[in-house]
Amino acid sequence: MQYTYTPKETCSKKMIIDINEDNETINSVKIIGGCPGNTVGVSKLVEGRKIKDVINMLKDIPCGLKGTSCPDQLSKALEEIVKNIG
Repeated sequence: MQYTYTPKETCSKKMIIDINEDNETINSVKIIGGCPGNTVGVSKLVEGRKIKDVINMLKDIPCGLKGTSCPDQLSKALEEIVKNIG
């Protein structure tokens, strides 16, 4: 299933997250906007991983003085997905 998330307070503008049919594993992530090397790298690193593991890995990573980051926003998107899946 594919989900779209709009990040807040980051350079990235949209995250498109594809979740496996098991509702526990990430198939792919595409981050639009942001620093290309970082966002593509993060996307590749989370492919095939369990959602809960990625949330724990990326949650609360800051970018400068923003208090959030693209990885942190990805964790928030995944938390929303888990909440909506039930």
